Amino acid sequence: MIKGLHHNAYRCRDSEETRCFYEDFLGLPLVHSLEIGTTMTGRGTQVLHTFYQMGDGSFLAFFDDPQTPFEFKDQRDFDLHIALEIEHDRLQEMMDKGIANGIETRGISDHGFIDSIYFRDPNGYVIELTAKRPDHDHDMGSGEDAHAILDRWSAQKTQ
Repeated sequence: MIKGLHHNAYRCRDSEETRCFYEDFLGLPLVHSLEIGTTMTGRGTQVLHTFYQMGDGSFLAFFDDPQTPFEFKDQRDFDLHIALEIEHDRLQEMMDKGIANGIETRGISDHGFIDSIYFRDPNGYVIELTAKRPDHDHDMGSGEDAHAILDRWSAQKTQ
């Protein structure tokens, strides 16, 4: 049985600019850095792997590999994003902080069961800060069955 998320790992352009966003702006402490000189397959490399801890004990991690180019592509918010949970009363504070720091900021968006704001990190990733509404848990488990919705979607998509 899967217990939960340990970390998600992403590429970054530069570890220090990434640290400024995740640690200084979002408040996620940098708790571990690992220099990798040899891969598990024995290939030589020069990579820095950094870990930022979230309140539940899980991590967001990044690989900085200056020797291997990585093409960062602009994504729409719903194509690829990282959604992090915060308390509802911090949404406006973080939105104001993003604007004051010149970070691309959008929101507050009403999704019915959550409210969210969106930023772009220095790598182009969309970071969503989301706050649960009081009926969140009920709304996530109510209504049509998730499998029935997926089945209907799949059938309509092929028509």
